[in-house]
Amino acid sequence: MTSGKRLFRERIVQSRLNYPRRTHGPQIKPLFLDEHTIEGAARFGLSLKELSFIGGFQNFIYSYTCEGCKYIPRFTPSTLRTQKGLEAELEWIRYLAENGMSVSEPIPSDQGIDVECVSGKIVDFYATSFKHAPGRKIGYPECLNNPMLYEQCGCMTGHLHDLAKRYEPLARRHSWERNDYLLHAREYLPPEHAPILRVLDELKERLASQPVTPDNFGLIHGDINAGNFMVDETGEITLFDFDECQYSWYAEDIAIQLYYLLYVFGEDSKSERKMQYELFIEHFALGYTENGRRLPEGWKEQLSLFLKLREIIVFVVYTGAGIYVSRTIGLAIF
Repeated sequence: MTSGKRLFRERIVQSRLNYPRRTHGPQIKPLFLDEHTIEGAARFGLSLKELSFIGGFQNFIYSYTCEGCKYIPRFTPSTLRTQKGLEAELEWIRYLAENGMSVSEPIPSDQGIDVECVSGKIVDFYATSFKHAPGRKIGYPECLNNPMLYEQCGCMTGHLHDLAKRYEPLARRHSWERNDYLLHAREYLPPEHAPILRVLDELKERLASQPVTPDNFGLIHGDINAGNFMVDETGEITLFDFDECQYSWYAEDIAIQLYYLLYVFGEDSKSERKMQYELFIEHFALGYTENGRRLPEGWKEQLSLFLKLREIIVFVVYTGAGIYVSRTIGLAIF
């Protein structure tokens, strides 16, 4: 494995599995004060001393225990999400839970409000809370060459997409082209990365021309990876962190899982990568198609598009956060 690839994997693994602390831009982190935490916690009947800071990638994440159960309070800056967008996220999670999916369910505040707004002088923060997912995380290298895990991921993803096809929300999430990282890529990347922006523009044009049908496009999780689910002793997956949920092609949810497996956790060898790809696809498809479900039409042809999109988004995210990521690793699309 090259040193660039190793550094890249360390950066991504830290963020995906360990909630990095250095992920909020310098313009946001100083604005999140103890007084915001105190007020937000009070809305959920908590005190500051009951909270333990975990970190978080885009949000400020805490944990606390009450009557033997663990919960996850989250503070989201208004520069990242709107209140309506967060309400749509929680409505989606609750719908999934009510229809048999194992997800980290939202917990309303003492006033029965899902999204509490804590006002700030410059930036507001939205406080939400969730049940802690049971089980443990599957890290590297356990996630590699793991057909049972891939089948479970396929089953979970297929169930998610099947429910999405019947979902009629009161509040609506944004569509793929309104993804924050795509909208602001030019702000996050310095001028020397202009070639990446050209690739992104071309990719967005290709995606915009893709067919959209009820069977291949709907509300997706948008960030399924080993850092965003737990696995219990029976092998059941509990999915959490729906912060990136959006309307897109269902193939994107598949490609994102493949991206982290092959290009973050996987090895550089093309033969090993091919073998890992075939193993994942075979067993993922078995799980996805359980109970008569069908994989979305054209999904295999779309994988390469969404693999490229994910690499660009990862590059934008880490460059915007001031974290060095080599352009010479990954899919070599630049």
